[in-house]
Amino acid sequence: MVKSFLKRTRETMSSFVVNNVAGESGRKLPQYIAGLAASGGALAAGTFLGWTSPAEIPLVQKQEYGFPISTEDFSWIGSMANLGAALMCFPIGILMKMIGRKWAMLTMVLPLLLGWLLIIFANNVAMLMVGRFFLGIGGGAFCIAAPTYTAEIAQSSIRGTLGTFFQLLVTIGILFVYGVGAAVNVQVLSIICGVIPLVFGLIFFFMPESPHYFIEKNREDDASKSLKWLRGNRYDERAEIEELKAEDAKIREDKITFVQGFKQRATIRALIISLGLMFFQQLSGINAVIFYTTTIFDDANTGLEATAATIIVGVIQVVATLLATFIVDKAGRRILLMISDFFMAVSTILLAVYFQLKEDDASQVANLGWLPVLAVCLFIAMFSIGFGPIPWLMVGELFANNVKAYVSPLAGVFNWLLAFLVTKVFTNLRDALGIAGVFWLFSGLSLLGTVFVFFIVPETKGITLAEIQRMLSGEKVRRSSGHSNPAMEDDEKPETR
Repeated sequence: MVKSFLKRTRETMSSFVVNNVAGESGRKLPQYIAGLAASGGALAAGTFLGWTSPAEIPLVQKQEYGFPISTEDFSWIGSMANLGAALMCFPIGILMKMIGRKWAMLTMVLPLLLGWLLIIFANNVAMLMVGRFFLGIGGGAFCIAAPTYTAEIAQSSIRGTLGTFFQLLVTIGILFVYGVGAAVNVQVLSIICGVIPLVFGLIFFFMPESPHYFIEKNREDDASKSLKWLRGNRYDERAEIEELKAEDAKIREDKITFVQGFKQRATIRALIISLGLMFFQQLSGINAVIFYTTTIFDDANTGLEATAATIIVGVIQVVATLLATFIVDKAGRRILLMISDFFMAVSTILLAVYFQLKEDDASQVANLGWLPVLAVCLFIAMFSIGFGPIPWLMVGELFANNVKAYVSPLAGVFNWLLAFLVTKVFTNLRDALGIAGVFWLFSGLSLLGTVFVFFIVPETKGITLAEIQRMLSGEKVRRSSGHSNPAMEDDEKPETR
């Protein structure tokens, strides 16, 4: 019944989009449907990422679960998800190669369900920590698998939009938990969150496997069916199949080991770019800004309760990320990343100045309560249009298939370990530098990140995954959009096409 409904919806709605007739590019809506379905795992990830905010006071101060949980215990409960996510990044790459992108993601429903069950029925701190660890395993896997899947099913013209779906669904998941958590207790909230992976599994089961995977397994007929599903029944998939076969043949010819992968110029460049983006994403100060949101809103005398403040932040995240989905394939990745990081630096400078003045003489900021509120809202918005979604999107774009299983997970591991370290070390950093000093540090790192994007990160808008590999190898790639690539111009070879 669900399958027939999805089929009718796809066929009916596809009449409103472009058909592959007379050289046109095929239907887009089925790709949006598959991309959204894959990003349902991000919705599940968003719920466990946001869960700590509404759960902390009831569990730590009110002992809602009937056993004591200290602040230190809860910090470990929150951080365990990061460790679980980091641990799973490498196995999911291998799993995607073995059983496919689709089934690798569907198997992640199991650790998500187990994690929520442990949290729902927890009677000690250890059960909560183990539950969060399993949630991290599921969520961390989706951070690698979903961007890879969407990058492989999407045509170049909409790949960026589909890639931002992941972060959009993460922010919607966080906002969902903030809103529901304000109305129900932690156990009921956890039960509701536990249903989401089941819904994801039910919907995604009916989506097609990546045609890239089918070509890797010499299943050309299945790849053809997958492309027909994704591009429409009137789409002539033969040219795309031949391109995928040629790319796969080259990969097989150039089959390499883990060590050899790091000797390829394109791989080294892609890894530097990916790790750099992950570094500047986590060191932008996003965790510190969210941590101090309630304090900042209280200082501004807005009259809002803590739950209302977090919901406002959640709404800003969703709206800004939604905006990014509409403009990332028009504006491009580089410009959004640079705007994002520069204005995050401006925001943290404003926060640093505010807290510095407050530390020196609180009376100086008596009438400036609006300033940190403005800075927080600007920061969240700028993070969400650039450094929130785009690093994960580019991880799915930058690595060739013959090294993706080895190297893509490195970016995920690096990101989650940084998130763990920042979360655990933040309190010590604040004690050593003061809150103003911490924000000065974050502002400097964001400015450095802006420079990194300008000189190192290439524009991948509007070019195929194969062309991205050629560009990273030093070849010049012709762009239909006419956008130049300053980060690659210094050492591009003459065009070989």
